[in-house]
Parts: sequence; C-alpha cells; structure tokens
Amino acid sequence: MTGPLKEHVALVTGGTRGAGRGMAIELGAAGATVYVTGRTTRESRSPLGRTETIEETAELVTEAGGRGVPVRCDHMVPADVRALVRRIEEEQDGRLDVLVDDTWGGDQWIEWKPLWEHDLDNGLRALRNGLETHLITLHTVLPLLVRRGRGLVVEVTDGDDMFNDRYRGSMFFDMVKVAITRLGKVLHDELAPHGVTSVSLTPGFLRSEEVLEHFGVIEENWRDGIAKDKWFAISETPRYIGRAVAALAADPEVARWSGRALSAGVLAKHYGFTDLDGSQPEASRFFEEVYFGDRKDAPVEDYR
Repeated sequence: MTGPLKEHVALVTGGTRGAGRGMAIELGAAGATVYVTGRTTRESRSPLGRTETIEETAELVTEAGGRGVPVRCDHMVPADVRALVRRIEEEQDGRLDVLVDDTWGGDQWIEWKPLWEHDLDNGLRALRNGLETHLITLHTVLPLLVRRGRGLVVEVTDGDDMFNDRYRGSMFFDMVKVAITRLGKVLHDELAPHGVTSVSLTPGFLRSEEVLEHFGVIEENWRDGIAKDKWFAISETPRYIGRAVAALAADPEVARWSGRALSAGVLAKHYGFTDLDGSQPEASRFFEEVYFGDRKDAPVEDYR
C-alpha cells in the first residue's frame, strides 16, 4: 500500500453503501487499512433489505489501493461494538487513526409531516437508531484514540452550521442530525486535551445508490435526473465526501478544524480536491444563496 495514509488504520461505521462506502474507498485510495462495518453481508441482510454488502465495500477499498476489512456490526448492540474494538486491538496492536462515525439507517421510519401527525413509535425508533448508535460507538471506540494521544473523529451528519438554522421537514430527522453535528463540536472539549481532533462533516446533495434509484438513473447518466428535480444538478458522488475525509486524515495540521461543522464543498476549496467529474460542488453555498436565499434563477454551474 502506498499513499499519504499508508500504515494508517481507519474505521468507517455504516460503510455498506452511500457516503460510508465513498469515504471508505477514498481512505483506501490514500493507502489506509479500513475496517468497514454494517449489518448487511453476503449471508444476511439488514431490515432495510438493500443488496449492498460490507464485503463489496471492503473489496472496493482494496481495489483502490488500501486494505478493506469487513466486520458485521450492529452499532445498536454494545457487545457487537466491543467485539469490534477487541478485533482492532488484536489485529492492529490497538492502533486506530481515524474513526468515521456514519451510522444512520433511519430513513424507513421518517415521515415528512408535523410532529403530532408522525407515528410516535417510528419517530422514536429513528431517533434511537440515528443517535444512540453514535453514542454507543463513541463510548466504546474513543479509548483507542485517547490512549494513543492522536487521531481524527468525523461525525457524519446532514447540514453544516448554516443549515442547522433551517428546519429539515421532519422533527425526528432534524433532531438526529442537529444532535450529531453537536457531537462533532462538543467532542472537541473532551478530546482536544488528548491530542484528538473532532469534526462534524456533511455531504451535499448525495448521489447515493438509493437516490440514483429514486431518480431512475445510474451514475453514468445521472444528469437525466435533473428533469425530475432541477436541484439535482448540484448533486455529488459519495466519493466527494470521501476525498474530504481523506484530506482531513492526511493533514498534519488537522487540529485547525477541531470542533467545526464542515462540508465536503468547503473542504474541496481548501484542499483542492474535486469530485470524480473534476467539478467542485458547493452545496452549502448553493442552499444558502439559492434554495433558501434570493438567487432563485442563479445558474447551477456557478455552484459546481
């Protein structure tokens, strides 16, 4: 393995598909050994019922130049996460350089309606699945980083500071994502004294596998989806946020970002990386100036 993250060890939770897969692949492309966790394997599927597996993601990590290690783990189950930590301790002599905390899996329970009309059981289940998984993971995994006195924690969320002033259309979804953003911020106070950097990070309009299916397109013809939703023109691949994570992990001065709520687009401008097509989507600026602002007729090309 070669690259700026050669000999680095990373853990990407919720790495089966979407942003998790994109981040795992790009960490691998930078040379890292990447433990990829999720609930869907070639032997069994999660309740979501999708076909993507952690083994596929791990193989893509290895193909990219790193080493992918798939580990089935339900991050709602503390015993599963403890077993994961023991495995990293045994196989990597306790070394962990990067924790990417990306569990979610709550879309199936989110209803885009007012709180009093939302099914309460579904809402609470989404809240637990979206937030408790992060807390369980952090509580169990952080000692690996703290003991080494270095490392990076990335809390993957939806929206940066600008977006957190806006309602996301579902109270339960909004609460989960704001809370995760807050985790990335307040962990700074607990981790910085131990030499560990913590940030929260959001993608923009993510072209995940599920989103591509919703628009009836594949990556090769994704622009055809713009006819269904003009805002789709600002979308980005999961590899874009992956390159953001890899850039942070390779930055010797990454502590400059500690406690910040960041976006892939902002980091692309700072570090100079692009999406797979060579563009630099700026979703945060787009949402602020166009979607929520008064530049409704602004060309989307201004934000790529």
